[in-house]
Amino acid sequence: MINETFCCGNCGKEIEIHPEGSARNHCPYCLYSKHLDKDFPGDRKSDCEGLMSPVDIDYKKNKGNMIKHRCMKCGKEILNKVAPDDEFLEFVKKRNKTV
Repeated sequence: MINETFCCGNCGKEIEIHPEGSARNHCPYCLYSKHLDKDFPGDRKSDCEGLMSPVDIDYKKNKGNMIKHRCMKCGKEILNKVAPDDEFLEFVKKRNKTV
């Protein structure tokens, strides 16, 4: 698992490492991600590297709130756990306005 800083491919903000030491894979501000993982979170083995947009939310008993990302290049969908510093409520509000 790799936990590293990065520049968001969507909003351009510099993103710090995950506050709980996990592998951060999405921007806490716009919630966009980059398709880097292939088989499991943090493996960084995907060759796609497409931008992944947050498209939905889910809830898992063992993981809590989840963000569903869809790759804009290959279409793969991946669920990612919400980080404590994510602007998750803003995303939920925007999502609910469009439903």
